[in-house]
Amino acid sequence: MPIRVIAGKAKGRKLKTVPGDSTRPVMDRVKENLFNILGADVRGSRWLDLFGGTGSVGIEALSRDAAYCLFLDTSRAAIETIRDNLRTTGLEASADVRRISAFAFLDQPPAEGEGFEVIYIAPPQYKGMWQRALDMIDAQPGWLLPDGIAVVQIDPKEYLELSFQNLNLYDQRRYGKTMLCFYERPGS
Repeated sequence: MPIRVIAGKAKGRKLKTVPGDSTRPVMDRVKENLFNILGADVRGSRWLDLFGGTGSVGIEALSRDAAYCLFLDTSRAAIETIRDNLRTTGLEASADVRRISAFAFLDQPPAEGEGFEVIYIAPPQYKGMWQRALDMIDAQPGWLLPDGIAVVQIDPKEYLELSFQNLNLYDQRRYGKTMLCFYERPGS
């Protein structure tokens, strides 16, 4: 099933997938609903795509006028795929791609001004990685700017109620075998 950019500057561009079955690209319907929910808040925002995969979600954000997206992945094939997709869409100037574990990245305190309005978390399924990522963001809340959101994409069977010091679950949406959970870092 081809992946494409749904809207914005790169609308209609086809994206490459990562060879093999190590990633699970988000379905167009889920991606479209995600961006309908986020709406105008995407424009000018800074994104962190923790488990980059194909780069589809961060590229969609950039196509819809997000200011910047940092893509992370540990797989060399995923990193090459994200870079190819950024070139194909002409959006590489607004992006950075790093081959690093999401957990190694989040373990470091953010530098001044390094926070993000949106952190997208779509890790390999059934490994508890989404919970670990949220725990790390909660422990170092500077990664998420005040009023910023962390969006988790998981299988609904993986969902657990979690409690945090700095994050609040404020919305959940289910689309077949995909669930989106929205956590916010309340502003002052």
